[in-house]
Amino acid sequence: MAMADTEGAARPVHSETSTHASHSTPALMLGALGVVFGDIGTSPIYAFREALHAAGSDGAVTRGDILGVLSMIVWALTLIVTIKYVVFVMRADNNGEGGSLSLMALARANYPKGAGIILIVGIISSALFFGDAIITPAISVLSAVEGLKLVTPAFDPYIEIIALVILAVLFAVQRLGTASVAKVFGPVMALWFLMLGGLGLYHIADAPEVFLALNPYYAIHYLIAQPELSFITIGAVFLAVTGAEALYVDLGHFGRKPIVTSWLFYVFPALLLNYFGQGAFVLANDGVPTNPFYEIMPSWFLIPGVLITMLATVIASQAVITGAYSLARQAVQLNILPRFEVQHTSESVSGQIYMPRINLLLALGVILLVVGFGESSALASAYGISVTGVMLMTTVLLCIVMVHGWKWRAGIAVTLCVLFGILDGGFLLSNVVKIHEGGWVSILVAGGVGLIMWTWVKGTRYLFDKTRKSEIPFDVLVENLSRKPPHLVQGTAVFLTSDPASAPTALMHSLKHYKVLHQQNVILSVTTAQEPKVPESERVKMEPVNELFMRVTLKFGYMEQPNIPRALAICRKQGWKFDIMTTSFFLSRRSFKASSTSGMPIWQDKLFIGLARSAADATEYFQIPTGRVVEIGTQVAI
Repeated sequence: MAMADTEGAARPVHSETSTHASHSTPALMLGALGVVFGDIGTSPIYAFREALHAAGSDGAVTRGDILGVLSMIVWALTLIVTIKYVVFVMRADNNGEGGSLSLMALARANYPKGAGIILIVGIISSALFFGDAIITPAISVLSAVEGLKLVTPAFDPYIEIIALVILAVLFAVQRLGTASVAKVFGPVMALWFLMLGGLGLYHIADAPEVFLALNPYYAIHYLIAQPELSFITIGAVFLAVTGAEALYVDLGHFGRKPIVTSWLFYVFPALLLNYFGQGAFVLANDGVPTNPFYEIMPSWFLIPGVLITMLATVIASQAVITGAYSLARQAVQLNILPRFEVQHTSESVSGQIYMPRINLLLALGVILLVVGFGESSALASAYGISVTGVMLMTTVLLCIVMVHGWKWRAGIAVTLCVLFGILDGGFLLSNVVKIHEGGWVSILVAGGVGLIMWTWVKGTRYLFDKTRKSEIPFDVLVENLSRKPPHLVQGTAVFLTSDPASAPTALMHSLKHYKVLHQQNVILSVTTAQEPKVPESERVKMEPVNELFMRVTLKFGYMEQPNIPRALAICRKQGWKFDIMTTSFFLSRRSFKASSTSGMPIWQDKLFIGLARSAADATEYFQIPTGRVVEIGTQVAI
């Protein structure tokens, strides 16, 4: 089985840079409401309901159950979101950027000896995130549309169809970009949180004793008094903190201060008020929970309330989808995934991108979940494993950064991370028991993505080592050509390679077939820094070899889209008068064949070949004009 791939993949290196957008704090806070808090902000729709259903085996719950569940939700939000993420994790920024891959890059830069293990942790975390990215839109939109059944039972047979239509439209409009739509995200979510707090405050008077849940005694007492149910209930309670990772993921978009301020003074109080309002309503109605989120809405407000809820869940889904695009692009830049086509949907904001293949895979996954599970309660069992897994991996990486980056005493850092790990691990175990009820979905998706990532990493490393053994050292070639120079032609030739120490395959084949050299020849390598963005002053490194050859290294951050012609234009400041019209780019297009003597199993060889075949064309990825490119084919057995 043969396929094509182009030599010249980016290699990760370390660099130091800093990037931060400067905007007013109120504007950033409003933007954060529309992007950062969509997932955790829509959790009240189903989290309290599912926790009470888990606590009440016979359909009814006691006062102790209600206060116990509320207390667990309050302290889960406090310990995981406010203390772990706001106080600690969000300080571990990689030059202003956050997220699992940013934290992985930061940990690897501070602890190179553990780069291999850290890479595995980063791959696991990224794979689990994609599992979350598929489940979140399905459960959010389904739970919102189910509110229509309270408006009139006539909607009951059409809930699934309506949800599918909304999701289909949502994924279909991704190619248009989110710039114009995003302008209303913030105001809509600001209204959403105002609605959450207002509805909760309206019903707290029904049973003011719900404030007793602020006392952790009720959570502890529930866990001890009902051990047979508490483990299952903990898994449902975790639904209240899904989306906490978004505070860290979107750190680079808004900055720490706007996100923290929005959480502490607007989002967190609104969530608590709504959960307390739902608890008070259930207490006042003999502890029989059906769908308390919608039941606390006054009858006159039910229709607008359902519509606002549906809009909020679409926004929450949009945030997760764009987060998946961002993570996929970072993984490509860090050479964890093959090159995917990236379309920029904004001329001014580089982070607004659309990835057709990722969008299609997400859409198919979400639609299959909605069809397969049918209702949000069933999907709730599938939720949790991926999110808790990401949080646990974040704790591991945070510990490395604390010790090797922040230079904390190992005892203090490990003790703190062990405490966080106990919380994360407890929630993870409580969700693992729901594997047979739907939790297998998260494991299946994460396992598939993780296998793809590991195969790509392993395959590219094996390929690099194998081709290097068979290639001629570049210095030897230069010495031979100096003694016996070939015929020279006018112009500049640029040879892309991932290994500047070896003679590029395209160069060797060019000499073999054409028997000529250009007057100026550039050996070009593209590297990826362990930082999100690289300043222009550090973009280019030029190294003259002799009159015929020059080495050039271009460095891009893992959140940047490589543009070789634009980067080479910087060389003019360093003496090379780069002219795209007199320059030819030579790329080696490699055709792979599976081999029984490979360092990988034959099935993994074939998977790697399929991934490489699906990779975006290097000419488009590096934004080189197609009319200036010459591709030379070679065949490699792996």
